[in-house]
Amino acid sequence: MTADPLRWLWAALAVALWLALVAAVAWSRARAGRVAADRASALGPAEGADALLIAFASQTGLGEELAWMTASTLSGAGVPSRVVLLGDLDPDELRAEGRVLIIASTTGEGDGPDATSWFARQHMAGPADLAGLSYGLLALGDRAYADFCGFGRALDLWLQRSGATPLFDRIEVDNGDAGAIRHWQHQLGAVTGRAIEADWTPPAYDRWRLVARSHLNPGSPGGEAWLLAFEPVDHAADWVAGDIAEIGLPAVDGVAPASREYSVASLPSDGRVEFIVRRTLRPDGSPGLASGWLTGDLAVGDAIDMRIRTNRGFHGPAAEVPLILIGNGTGLAGLRAHWRARAAGAHGGVWLLFGERTSAHDAFLDTELQGALASGVFSRLDRAFSRDPDDGRYVQDLIVQNTDELNAWVDRGAVILVCGSLEGMSTGVHTALETAIGAERLLALAEAGRYRRDVY
Repeated sequence: MTADPLRWLWAALAVALWLALVAAVAWSRARAGRVAADRASALGPAEGADALLIAFASQTGLGEELAWMTASTLSGAGVPSRVVLLGDLDPDELRAEGRVLIIASTTGEGDGPDATSWFARQHMAGPADLAGLSYGLLALGDRAYADFCGFGRALDLWLQRSGATPLFDRIEVDNGDAGAIRHWQHQLGAVTGRAIEADWTPPAYDRWRLVARSHLNPGSPGGEAWLLAFEPVDHAADWVAGDIAEIGLPAVDGVAPASREYSVASLPSDGRVEFIVRRTLRPDGSPGLASGWLTGDLAVGDAIDMRIRTNRGFHGPAAEVPLILIGNGTGLAGLRAHWRARAAGAHGGVWLLFGERTSAHDAFLDTELQGALASGVFSRLDRAFSRDPDDGRYVQDLIVQNTDELNAWVDRGAVILVCGSLEGMSTGVHTALETAIGAERLLALAEAGRYRRDVY
């Protein structure tokens, strides 16, 4: 032991600094806890109400902030929710929730945030029992790194291998990309069935003019479906098959609502962007805010705000790769640009499987489809009409009935693209594909980018 007073002074100073650091950390954690508690209290559900779980894995704070923004948005739509750290959960707790929204950041070269390292080591080394769990996943990353969204992708794979079912395909965000985050907002509305009326990050729109609108299914027992065409106003637009358009809606009582997303059904070479829009009706019989405006109130010649957003997750493969297109209803829009992209030359084959209600009223774009089959753009065309007495099939039934042919196409390297309704169709098609080609093989196709979906 030293008697040097200077050394004692430095030692005391070091202890004091260490105590100050401990106190600062404790204060910071307590403050964060109070902020989280205040937020949770403000968004908390009424007593006895079920809350939708939002779990986050965040390194720099963006993931946590997006989790709270998600909770606030759901609260505004009347959906109670609660926010937790993913690393504080275990598989049993996840499974008990039944449904969860996850925001997961990637740090470094594919690693998860520090706060989830124990969760990853303890639970993600092998499959867990998550049967009955449905989830939506927002993966945050940066394409400057080789393993883009590596932790989010690993988490998605683990969830599916553990028996959980995705509510929609994983949404990947490149360095805070506003379009991808708005797509997450759009999916919140689809999952909850509630109108999400505020954009976190309003898009920079271009001007487009409505030049044509035609009713595709007069007399249908289902909702009206319309084909709309817009031309750019004083700008040049470019996109590829699979991309999505965000349309700005007109203000209501001085408040601008959120944008709406639609699958693009045309190519730049067509000179215009086209959509198939279903006119939805509220319980009181009034039309939906977006679909009512687009299919009725908006006049031919009027200009609107719109931007086209890249949707890499639904881009198609090279022309020589066989392509299987599966969809129902207005999902035909998201498939149309893909077969049109192959009309110009030789390709590896296109097989369309499509379902609607009646052949008499709902054979969307029938002349175009028959022409594509006759010209060789389609190698095969199969359609199902669920309300026809001599049919009664859904599009998923076409998959099961053509199992051998489907496997032959997959064996040749085919890519499967699915577009249509989130409720019913996408789940039914996914189950049918698992039956036809095997759950493990379908998961392997998804991992390889050979099974992609655009569902809403």
